[in-house]
Amino acid sequence: MKILLAEYAMGTGMDGTFLIEGRSMLKTLVNSFARLGHEVTYLTSGPLLPKGNAISSNKKDFRNIIDEEAKKADAGLIIGPDEILSELTAIIEDNTLNLGSTPEAVALCADKVKCTETLLRHKIPAPRILEDPEDVECIVKPRFGSASENTYLTTNTEIPPGSIATEFINGEHLSVSLIAGERTLPLCANKQMIEFMDLNDPAGIRVEYKGNTVCFSPPYKEELFRTAVTASRVLGCRGYTGVDIVYNGTPYVVDVNPRPTTSIYGICKVIDIEIADLLLKNRSGRLPDSVGTVAECSFTKEDFK
Repeated sequence: MKILLAEYAMGTGMDGTFLIEGRSMLKTLVNSFARLGHEVTYLTSGPLLPKGNAISSNKKDFRNIIDEEAKKADAGLIIGPDEILSELTAIIEDNTLNLGSTPEAVALCADKVKCTETLLRHKIPAPRILEDPEDVECIVKPRFGSASENTYLTTNTEIPPGSIATEFINGEHLSVSLIAGERTLPLCANKQMIEFMDLNDPAGIRVEYKGNTVCFSPPYKEELFRTAVTASRVLGCRGYTGVDIVYNGTPYVVDVNPRPTTSIYGICKVIDIEIADLLLKNRSGRLPDSVGTVAECSFTKEDFK
């Protein structure tokens, strides 16, 4: 099959941590499809990957190239960013087999207000949105965004425009990676490395994602799986999905990413099946009942370099 893969940072010339993480996710997927013998095309504004066919792109022509190449592909998948992922996914959906979530599900998950409201309406534990967080510890983050970007723990009652405040849940920072579809397959639970940094910033204490331990097995893993599967279903997710959870005796869903996340880097090192095979089988209704894992795998952002 001809597979089109596009990751925004790689395809538009972003730099810093977005490029480092984006290149890692894209390389992981390109290699997986290539190992299965598929012809893989990907977009890049600069650095090349060892496998796959590169198409030169930049921010100006990124959308147009996706539109052109999707017509030639048998299947495609877009990775980030959340703000325009729905629009880019719609291009894939209109032209070829979309291996990810629908544009509608992507848009719902990207909006942290609507996503949280949907979870709570379906009785899924999630941090409450605070309209007036007066002298209360809360998490302030962009309504649209990812990778703990501009996220703070604060008691500041000033909520910046375009941001939301949610109640602070003190607990273990975890996630569940799964393949969502007609039948959802949990891959593993992960322990997130989250750092709270007091940098004397008036906005508050900076909350930053540093890395992951994938295939983490706490005694309450099945509870995490049940919560993540339910959350992905009520939001309409499909394909690779990451569900971020804070656990303090109750699994609180704090974010849902209807797309590949950095956890895929570690997961693909320890599962006994190609992630590309799972994504394709998911669209044909042939997901296996389970996947095997050989070990835990820990990594930090520094490892991507």
